[in-house]
Amino acid sequence: MEEVVANAKDVLNIVDFGTRAALNIIALALLVSLIYYPKHKNKDFIFTFVIFNIINFMICYLLGSAKIKIGFAFGLFAIFSIIRYRTILVSIKDMGYFFICVALGMLNSLASVKDDFVMLIICNAVILVLTFFLERLDFLKNENSKDILYDKINFIKPQMRAELIGDLSERTGLPIHRVEIVSIDYLKDVASVKAYYYSTESDSLFEETNDKDDKYD
Repeated sequence: MEEVVANAKDVLNIVDFGTRAALNIIALALLVSLIYYPKHKNKDFIFTFVIFNIINFMICYLLGSAKIKIGFAFGLFAIFSIIRYRTILVSIKDMGYFFICVALGMLNSLASVKDDFVMLIICNAVILVLTFFLERLDFLKNENSKDILYDKINFIKPQMRAELIGDLSERTGLPIHRVEIVSIDYLKDVASVKAYYYSTESDSLFEETNDKDDKYD
C-alpha cells in the first residue's frame, strides 16, 4: 500500500514538473519570438534569456521547498542583481527582458497551483501582454542629448539661439529643439554645447554607461 502511494506521489510530481516546465517554455517562447526578437533582432541575448530562464526554473523547482520559497527567491534576485556585463554594453530594456525571463522561471517553478494552474496561467498572460504593449509604445519619445564642441562662437548669444539650433540641426542631422551652453573658450573660439533632441530610442544611454565604466577601469 505504501509503495502504491509512493508511486502515485512520484507520478504527481512528474506531472506537476512537466506542466510547470511546459508553461514556462511556452511563456518564454512567446516572450522571445513574438515580443523581443521582432523588434530588437539580437540572437545573442536570446541565448542568455533562454539559458538563464531554464536554469533558474530547474534550480527553483528542485530546491524550492515550502519553508524556503520566499527567502530562496529573494536570495536569487539578490544574486542576479549584482550581475554586470563588462565585455558588452547592455541597455536598460535588455536588462528588463533579462529580469522578466528570470522572474518567469521563479514564478512558474515556485507558485502555488491549488487552483489547477489557472492563476499561474493568468499571471503569465498578464506579464506577456503588459510587456507586449509597453514594447510598442512608439508614441512616447526619449529626450536625448549630445555634447558638442561648437566652433561658430558668434551664435552662442541668447538672441542667436534660433540660428544656433538651426545650424546644429543642419550639421548633425538631428531634430534638435533646445541647447545649453556648458562652457566657452574665447582663446580657441569654441564653446561646449549640450544639444537636446527627441527620438524613439535612448541614444545617450550607452555613451553614459561607457564613460562610467572608464572611470572605474
